[in-house]
Amino acid sequence: MARGRRVPTIARMELQQMRYVVAVAETGGFTRAAERCHVVQSALSHQIARLEKDLGARLFDRTSRSVRLTAAGEAFLPVARQALEAAERARAEVAAATGEVRGRLAVGAISTVGAVDLARELGAFRTKYPKVRISLQMEMSDPLIERVRAGVLDVAFVGLVPGARAVGVREEVLARGELVAVVPPEHPLARREWTTLARVARETFVDYAEGSAARRQREEAFRAAGLTTQVAFEVTTVEFLAELVRAGLGIGMVPEVSARKLAGLHLVRVRPAPVRTERVVWSRLGPSPAAAAFLAGLGVEVG
Repeated sequence: MARGRRVPTIARMELQQMRYVVAVAETGGFTRAAERCHVVQSALSHQIARLEKDLGARLFDRTSRSVRLTAAGEAFLPVARQALEAAERARAEVAAATGEVRGRLAVGAISTVGAVDLARELGAFRTKYPKVRISLQMEMSDPLIERVRAGVLDVAFVGLVPGARAVGVREEVLARGELVAVVPPEHPLARREWTTLARVARETFVDYAEGSAARRQREEAFRAAGLTTQVAFEVTTVEFLAELVRAGLGIGMVPEVSARKLAGLHLVRVRPAPVRTERVVWSRLGPSPAAAAFLAGLGVEVG
């Protein structure tokens, strides 16, 4: 019987050690990690030292100025995160079986999300499920899909060209829309309601990083028309894209729903227009109880 009582204690201790390792990796130091975990630093350091002894390898290189993951630490970190997420998912599944939705809801979104009013949806979800911890990350589509695939995020709102597949996740298309050009008021195109791809191709562009899903949405339309474009400024958010366009450094192409929110810029339709689909993606293993409740609130069927 003594042995039966000891197993859960050891299991809890191992999870706690993993939690400490993740905290140190994410905060960059033992002091900040201890603060996050609400323990004294000596206790956190002791548990990580015990774990390193059990593993037979150092997880961190410690200096007076910095703490960095070793190669062993880099290998251990994603496994630790997965173990912690699995433990949290197990608790959430048990709670859901008794009719209670709890746990976490980690959401990712591109800065041009327009198919849903994300702030309103998250607010409504928090009111309905107060025991769920909600977080939000804004990023580009490709990193968001990877984080869903890795289990770091539960759901993500992304934008992709119509024919693209989000590999390793499940998805549903929420909306399909056109990209439009945005230009400053003094630009010659500002006097037009629409223009052609060939005319726009002569401009200098403010755009997203080369190879990103957001960049591909625009470039594929030009490539299909046999046109090339020059990108002088690369950004990661639609807000900074708008700032550079306002400064007269180039023009941009963004979803129409986003363009209408950008003060001080003129919207110009382009023919033929680049097209994108906005989608919500979630784990191919199935959503957590919190994620399932959130997706159900959006009218997304996950069965």
